[in-house]
Amino acid sequence: MPRGDMTGPPGGGGAGTGRGIGRGGQGGGRMGGTSPGAGPGGDCVCPACGAKVAHQRETPCYNMSCPKCGAKMVRG
Repeated sequence: MPRGDMTGPPGGGGAGTGRGIGRGGQGGGRMGGTSPGAGPGGDCVCPACGAKVAHQRETPCYNMSCPKCGAKMVRG
């Protein structure tokens, strides 16, 4: 595109092909999913017996023990 006439090389690299750098638009977004730091709400779930406990703010679920069986909880 030497003069800005939008005629690139044939077969790609021209205007509108979306061939930028980076992760290709595959980011998870803010506060998406059950990853660490997934927000203040939700439950902690025991993977062994299925018991649910309300998630406590500033306490990761993996630091909590299940009140029924004692296993480490996960975010649910």
